[in-house]
Amino acid sequence: MNKLQKAGGVTALLEACIYISAFVFFGVFWSFPTGADAGQQFTFLAENQIIFSVVNFIMYVLFGIFLAVVVLAVYERLKLSSLTLSKVSAIFGIIWVGLVIASGMIANIGLSAVLKLSENDPEQALIIWRTISYVVEGIGGGNEIVGGLWVLILSIAALKGKVFHKTLNILGVFVGVVGILTVYPAEIFTELFGIAQILWFFGVGITMLLKRESFHKQ
Repeated sequence: MNKLQKAGGVTALLEACIYISAFVFFGVFWSFPTGADAGQQFTFLAENQIIFSVVNFIMYVLFGIFLAVVVLAVYERLKLSSLTLSKVSAIFGIIWVGLVIASGMIANIGLSAVLKLSENDPEQALIIWRTISYVVEGIGGGNEIVGGLWVLILSIAALKGKVFHKTLNILGVFVGVVGILTVYPAEIFTELFGIAQILWFFGVGITMLLKRESFHKQ
């Protein structure tokens, strides 16, 4: 088994696990006091800075590092049957890698900076923190257009070249379309993209860990 394909399979499964962990953390354990005043909000952030920073690192930076391996592994698989589309998809994949990693770094550096500022001017710090949150959401947290284009184009290439199972490729087309629809500021599209991509990453990961012959089943 090609080592890159195996690495791509393992990292794709890890991507799905990171998605699930993020849903669980923010859905069950994270209770940010949005209705509280600035002082209370920053007290909460200061008390939870370490765990929040670790979660941001895993959710963005580590996710982006794993994603780079998946992008390269999928490109290597697709280029044999659809070179042009695989190149285009890889371009969007690498751009997405950069945006995701940048989001995590901005979030963690921004958190540290606003916590220091909040000691003297919590109201101004809150304004800056909201601005940072908008930037993070805009380039990697809530806008999934680039990621959607990556999955959509590579799924079309896989359909044409009969790479991966047809059902997985159709799911990929769905994931890609939903990702592009996140241009509209509705939370449902972002959540649907995340849930669908969990299934897609699992499918890609399992498929890439199978023997070479399994990649061309329809």
